Amino acid sequence: MSALLSFPDGFRALVIGASGGIGQALISQLRIHPRCSALYAASRGGLAPDGVTGFALDLTRPETIAPAIAGVVAEGPLHLVITATGILHDSTGGGPEKSFRQIRADHMMEVFAINTIGPALLARAVLPHLALGTQSAPEKAVFAALSARVGSISDNRSGGWHSYRASKAGLNQILKTCAIELARRAPHAVCIGLHPGTVDTALSRPFQANVPRSKLFVPAHSAARLLDVIDTIDADRTGRVFDWSGAEIAP
Repeated sequence: MSALLSFPDGFRALVIGASGGIGQALISQLRIHPRCSALYAASRGGLAPDGVTGFALDLTRPETIAPAIAGVVAEGPLHLVITATGILHDSTGGGPEKSFRQIRADHMMEVFAINTIGPALLARAVLPHLALGTQSAPEKAVFAALSARVGSISDNRSGGWHSYRASKAGLNQILKTCAIELARRAPHAVCIGLHPGTVDTALSRPFQANVPRSKLFVPAHSAARLLDVIDTIDADRTGRVFDWSGAEIAP
């Protein structure tokens, strides 16, 4: 379990995408964390384990986002918000493109709706309600979203996966832009992207054949490493994307 010592005692946390493998693992670790006083979990079904306040939120229905978040922040400011959402295959089963000839507008729109537009709307709803503390005793607050190494433009050497790559690159730009704006009013706040590694979930399962066992993580391990990274990142490194080991990913 991450110590999360950079956050104040009694910090308040929200995980969006709580029904997914990494989201569930984050919830499992935060709900037993002795310094977390309030934990909220958002998913389409709105279910949550004991001790966690669950509520429904659907990124494919933008009108549901602001009202759902408003109910959470009405109970107090948030110190940690993690958007653990993302899709690679669309609702029809369409997977990542192997060639530009396979680009489809409907697939691309669904991928962008969940991987880029959804997190952007969440940022709009959440960032004004991050905990700031006082001028003499500022508190750390973090907005983090799951990104991916393949969202790096400079690191793209194999092509393919056009919609997924572009959606994550777009997400990274949203995070950077939000970080710049956030710093003007909350200089101690952090807005970052996180690459969890290759995690044994439904999203990555069709592509695990060539992944070394040492690089295929169970969700609990990935979640713990991501929380460790969040704990070490300060405002001097806001707006960037980091992998599970804390290494920065090139734009």
